[in-house]
Amino acid sequence: MPYHQMSEDDVRSFLAAQPARTGKLATVCRDGRPHVAPVWFVLDDDGALVFNTGADTVKGRNLAREGRAALCVDDDRPPFSFVTVEGSVEIISDLTHVRHWAARIGGRYMGEDRAEAYGERNGVEGELLIRLHPDKVISAADLAD
Repeated sequence: MPYHQMSEDDVRSFLAAQPARTGKLATVCRDGRPHVAPVWFVLDDDGALVFNTGADTVKGRNLAREGRAALCVDDDRPPFSFVTVEGSVEIISDLTHVRHWAARIGGRYMGEDRAEAYGERNGVEGELLIRLHPDKVISAADLAD
C-alpha cells in the first residue's frame, strides 16, 4: 500500500508520541534566507505546538518579526512518516507561563524527574514561550511501505 495522509487523530498521536521526536523549526531571516533549527515541543489541548526559545536567538528574532513559522516532525525509521505544521505564532514572555511550559517540555524529553529543573533553567528572563497555531498541516505515513 502506498503512503497516505494521516487523519487528524493520527497527526495528534504522531506529534505527541513517546519517545518524543525533535521538531525542525523553519523561519525566515530578515534578508529572506531560510533558517532551520531543532526544537523540543509539546502539543497542547488546543492543537498548538508549544516550545521555548530565547528572544535574542535567530529563531526568536525571526518569529517576532514575521509572526509565522513551519515545524516538521519526522519518524526516520522505516516505513518513514512526517508531519509539517505551518501557521501563525503567539509569543508569550510571562515567566510564569514560560516556566510552566518549559517544565512540561523538559519532562517530555528528559523525563518527569528532571522536568522542574528544566523549567527553572529555561523559565528565565529573555526566554519566550512560542505557540504555533496550525493553519496548514501536511502529513504522510508509511512512505516506504
